[in-house]
Amino acid sequence: MTVHVVDGLQMRVDRGPNWLFVKLRPEDALDQPVPPKMADELWSISSRHFIYRLVLEMDEFDSLPPGMMGQLVLLQERLAQCGGALRICGLTPECEEVLHDCHLEAALPNHATRVAAVKGCETVVVAGV
Repeated sequence: MTVHVVDGLQMRVDRGPNWLFVKLRPEDALDQPVPPKMADELWSISSRHFIYRLVLEMDEFDSLPPGMMGQLVLLQERLAQCGGALRICGLTPECEEVLHDCHLEAALPNHATRVAAVKGCETVVVAGV
């Protein structure tokens, strides 16, 4: 496991077979904007490992910081260009509603666990959405 810190965002990286698991954790206040280079840093980590399939574990976010959605979309596009994938797990219902409001729940579905994310199953469904 390695830990990277980018402008108040901690990224704990675990390597699995054909996947990188990145636990994102805010070090400062949760309402701080996402570092504008978050996608670049995650891309760099992925490139160093020669693995372009990432699972972002985001269970430590009560709300999505400003700029998070744009960074996730940017990262997903870069990974897809290399035949990779971006999967998310552990979002709170509030965070998942933000995905829904941005019409990104199909492109970035929330999975219950990292195992479910790798398998691409067991997406979490927001009640009433």
